[in-house]
Amino acid sequence: MTFENLEHLPLPDGWTTSAPDLSDLPRLGELRGAAAAPFTGSSVVNQDALAAEVAGPVSWTRRQVVARDPEGVVRGWAWAHDRAAGRVVVGVDVDRDVPGADALAAAGYAWAARQGRELAAQRGVRRTQLDAGAYAGDATQQAWLAAAGYAKARSWLQMSRPVVAEEAHRGVLPDPRPGVTVRRVATHDDGMPVAEDLQTVHRVLESAFEDHFNSYRESFGEFLVRLRSDPGHRWDHWWLAFVSDPEHPDAAPEPMGALVGAVLPSGASGKEGSYIEYLGADRRARGRGVATALLFAVVRDAAARGRDRVGLEVDADSPTGAASLYESWGWRTRYVTESWHQDVDV
Repeated sequence: MTFENLEHLPLPDGWTTSAPDLSDLPRLGELRGAAAAPFTGSSVVNQDALAAEVAGPVSWTRRQVVARDPEGVVRGWAWAHDRAAGRVVVGVDVDRDVPGADALAAAGYAWAARQGRELAAQRGVRRTQLDAGAYAGDATQQAWLAAAGYAKARSWLQMSRPVVAEEAHRGVLPDPRPGVTVRRVATHDDGMPVAEDLQTVHRVLESAFEDHFNSYRESFGEFLVRLRSDPGHRWDHWWLAFVSDPEHPDAAPEPMGALVGAVLPSGASGKEGSYIEYLGADRRARGRGVATALLFAVVRDAAARGRDRVGLEVDADSPTGAASLYESWGWRTRYVTESWHQDVDV
């Protein structure tokens, strides 16, 4: 989507606004990395993902603007992502050392709210949720969000588990429980996935997350395009779990779990990692080891590929106790992020 500028909003004399382009990537990485470093321990930004946000397929559902000082240096970046009907994900990155950083952040959030209303109007809805984020402990970003009308809604644990080569071998990790089988999404001879399996993944995940915090409906097309556009996406990182009915042994196993994974860029060790984008189990199969079977399928796969870690995000406030499950199998929290929400009328 084309950008909208910051007209009618207070910016210092001599400042300009424009759409970001690939030449801005180093500076945008600096802004995002500087905000992250105190809370994640690293200022390294995934450059492929950043490029996709600015000028790749991931940018197609985003509106973006950067603010430049009189010397042409980017001091702020705001964006609004048309995520789904009734939900717009927004973000504002600001150079915190520049005079007037608070006013620049306020201008960015005001711009993002206007874009959110316009996107919601195009979808034909009367109200939408603006979904923004912050790192836990980032008092500056939290103050900007509160001043813009947002309220903290949830905390998320960003967890990681080390992987060792031996875990690629059978017998090192637990096998699925009796009646549970796991396989990758089926593919055609050319490596492209079978559509029926992709639709099954979407259907299982939509059902699995129905009772989760802030659940919302995302069409199959939106789901597919969004995930496929991520630079870390790989079709062979999608899995399905099936469960047999012991009372009807002749019946075909039903799909009761799904996992969508991705590739993490090389870390300090020089090795790539795996990341779990989505993991869900049908409510009818909870307690039967479906989620655990899918988790270890990813760990085995990561080990076989020579990767050194598997990352995921989990709701810190979930009543299901998911965080405890992950911790019991070796995942540890690296840092914590927060969701901040604001509902606006169109």
